[in-house]
Amino acid sequence: MTHPSPSKTDLRASLRQARRAFVLSLRAEGAAAERHIAESLAAQVLPRLAGARVVAGYRPTPWEIDPGAIEAALLAAGVTVALPRTQPNAPLTFHAIDRNTVITPGLHGIHEPPSSAPVVVPDVILVPLVAADRRGVRMGQGGGHYDRTLEALRATGPVRAIGLAFDVQVVDTLPAEPHDQRLDALATPTRWLEFSAVPSS
Repeated sequence: MTHPSPSKTDLRASLRQARRAFVLSLRAEGAAAERHIAESLAAQVLPRLAGARVVAGYRPTPWEIDPGAIEAALLAAGVTVALPRTQPNAPLTFHAIDRNTVITPGLHGIHEPPSSAPVVVPDVILVPLVAADRRGVRMGQGGGHYDRTLEALRATGPVRAIGLAFDVQVVDTLPAEPHDQRLDALATPTRWLEFSAVPSS
């Protein structure tokens, strides 16, 4: 007897729960364990960003992996680092930051730079996620912000989307829909997955 596949909503809830359980266990180990995760992630990603001119990061929600060590290293190297601003049902805009930029909560409570910060177009986007599979299919929070953004940017020129995840967030397969924008690569603290060009459906 076959069982129906879980809905995308149920699947997202289950994957969020797994991520949350992992983060809680990590925090129980203390600040050193969290710092080790951040540094290991940076060690995977930074060598692959050679030549990048503008890299968009993000300010993590409490359950997302933190790209802060990556962003700090890039700023120290003179690379332009940007953070997104979110508007309902619209692509993200990216704004250059420095160490003095004031970051405040915006839509959905996600921390973002002020609208007065310079608007830039990234050639690399570090993408948060709920889960990703081994084909580059990403599951986000459900708002579609990164899908809309990547679709718009890819229509005008090359942009590289690198998903950032804890290892627990990598699964074998996720359901893919025609509007889903695939990742070009996926980084965890222990591995780097590179994806060849694949159709979006």
